[in-house]
Amino acid sequence: MNKNISHVVLCGDRKKKLDKFNIHVLIFVLYHNRAIAEFLSRDLSSQLLPEDVYLTVGCTQAIEIIVSVLARPGANILLPKPGYPQYEARAAFDHLEVRHFDLIPEKGWEVDLDSVEALVDNNTAAIVVINPSNPCGNVFTYQHLKKIAETAKKLGIFVISDEVYGRLAFASNPFVPMGKFSSIVPVLTLGSISKTWIVPGWRLGWIVKNDPEGILEKTGVVDSIKNYLDITCDPATFVQGAIPQIIERTKESFFSNIIGIMREAVDILYDMIKEIPCITCPHKPEGSMVVLVKLNLSALEGIDDDIQFCLKLSKEESVIVLPGVTVGLKNWLRITFAVEPQVLKEGLERIKAFSQRHAKKQ
Repeated sequence: MNKNISHVVLCGDRKKKLDKFNIHVLIFVLYHNRAIAEFLSRDLSSQLLPEDVYLTVGCTQAIEIIVSVLARPGANILLPKPGYPQYEARAAFDHLEVRHFDLIPEKGWEVDLDSVEALVDNNTAAIVVINPSNPCGNVFTYQHLKKIAETAKKLGIFVISDEVYGRLAFASNPFVPMGKFSSIVPVLTLGSISKTWIVPGWRLGWIVKNDPEGILEKTGVVDSIKNYLDITCDPATFVQGAIPQIIERTKESFFSNIIGIMREAVDILYDMIKEIPCITCPHKPEGSMVVLVKLNLSALEGIDDDIQFCLKLSKEESVIVLPGVTVGLKNWLRITFAVEPQVLKEGLERIKAFSQRHAKKQ
């Protein structure tokens, strides 16, 4: 239902019926798009319009569309390292060159802006920012996001802001949407209902245009997004229909309750990791549902890298963590804390027992 409405030359009653149907479709699209636009506008300086919102089948399809739109001969895109692997996988499929900029663990996983400037050339289209971060678990400050926007403007590229974990910030840094800086640089915001509203599997996401100067319109990016949406599938109609009520009837107490649960889980995780000698957490998680921790292989025997650690851990303790190499950092581990507190405690106790069993003999 997110497609452009076709204009078909028909006669008589058939044309009247089609026109009436198209009007109903347009009202339906504007209704749920308006709900998303109004919700996201709460944290912005300017009001989003329904036509600034493009619905997708989850945030995965939003990534697919953005990468495909930018995949022109010779073009490249800047991705964070570590980062969410879906971007790189899709870019490889579409033959879009990827260039990685570093996130600095000692600075709370801030973007290394010097490395960004060193990567850009005339063929660079955009930079991807994931905030709150998957896989790092950090939340960028207002000041750092502004610096990213200013750097992007200086380099002549726009920002793709992945905010699928938006509002899931539970430490001192509040969540700030990148669209706040759209007066500096054009921003395409990606999001979905799966994390913030805790409805994974419903597969409804969006691409939102924050571009008051109309730069993305002039460069053809917006038309390319619309054209892609015209030839691909849409979110399930019943989910689209539910969006206004999901957004408008969800009380702030729901979000604060989720934040409380996440904060409790982070405290458990951070404290228990300190008891595992071979693992170091450089930065306590501030948002999302995951964290990256450093693996100290010198404290272990018979384990050569993060992949081997994860395979042996799953076999011996039935605990699954993701090797850091899959998100761009070898010999790190990605751990999710989006589980029941008791289950989280047991999982960490098993990691501790595993580490003690494989500890290097003194």
